[in-house]
Amino acid sequence: MSEADFDWKAWRREARRAQIEARRALAEDDRRDRNHAIDDWLREGFIALGGMSVGFCWPFAAEPEPRFAVRRWRAAGSRAALPVVVAPRTPLEFREWWPGAPMEPGVYDIPHPVGTEVVLPQAALVPVNGFCPEGYRLGYGGGYFDRTLAALETRPVCIGLGYEIARMKTIYPQPHDVPFDFFVTEAGIAARINGRLEAVDPAGADARVRAIQAERGIRN
Repeated sequence: MSEADFDWKAWRREARRAQIEARRALAEDDRRDRNHAIDDWLREGFIALGGMSVGFCWPFAAEPEPRFAVRRWRAAGSRAALPVVVAPRTPLEFREWWPGAPMEPGVYDIPHPVGTEVVLPQAALVPVNGFCPEGYRLGYGGGYFDRTLAALETRPVCIGLGYEIARMKTIYPQPHDVPFDFFVTEAGIAARINGRLEAVDPAGADARVRAIQAERGIRN
């Protein structure tokens, strides 16, 4: 099959389905252990996010659990925000969240804040169904995060969260896909350096976050 004949959308649909099924098939104890490890990496490797506005996603379909990390960053002065789909094929709107914030179900019945302040995230924790060595994410196919990142004047520090089973040889990235700065799994932290993911230790990850902050003009 030639490159022109390759149906990357159909391939992604099947890959997405298979990846979600594999994640959901993980035993509850196994998934909990993986979540604890991911939380440890976030705590040790992303201290610099304290004081930044942090966008994150309410866990869905057995995705990694980011809320413990978010609460630590809030304790360090961060504002947390959840995404809201305001209209089809438009950028997401992030609204401030705190424990006890008013919420209602949205797309896929995922809860989001109601009536809270709109926040521009300086860092974003985004779940992945898959990711590849070039730092691209396989999401849910709606393109919302790519549109959002493209629309923001200052690009946030983008951190993909997934389990090691989400690691793929390729997702067949397209021109509209936006690479992420980091991916965190139970096995560790990978940073996108010179167009490829490289394993970094927590100190290296935190130093790279600070370098990205300086490069993009992100101020706590």
